[in-house]
Amino acid sequence: MARTARCTCGQLSITVEGEPLRVAVCHCLACQSRTGSVFATLASFPVPYQVTGRATEYVRTGDHGTRFVFRFCPVCGTNLYDTEEGVDDVVSVSVGAFGDPSFPAPQVSVYDCRRHPWVTLPPGVRVFDRDPPG
Repeated sequence: MARTARCTCGQLSITVEGEPLRVAVCHCLACQSRTGSVFATLASFPVPYQVTGRATEYVRTGDHGTRFVFRFCPVCGTNLYDTEEGVDDVVSVSVGAFGDPSFPAPQVSVYDCRRHPWVTLPPGVRVFDRDPPG
């Protein structure tokens, strides 16, 4: 099953195959700033994936020294997908960009210490106070 996520203007898209390996919510301040929301929701998929259009890259170093490369549409600014430097077999895609309200719910929530108190998580979500190493 192919799934395609698109930026707001449609210039940039990514197509992935199959079910997500993991769907996670991140409440860290960097994700809040990056998305303009109170959390980010990302779905990880195995390679291969197909990107159409041009992307602007932004590299951010996480708490454990991991470098993440975020890809944005240079036209509308949508943060569409990211990869981790040195990890070539997985891509993470912003769930909202799929435009699919039936998309699977998150299984994991990280940086719960930064979660806004009015945000409630679905039952059964595994919660971490920060980002677990490895």
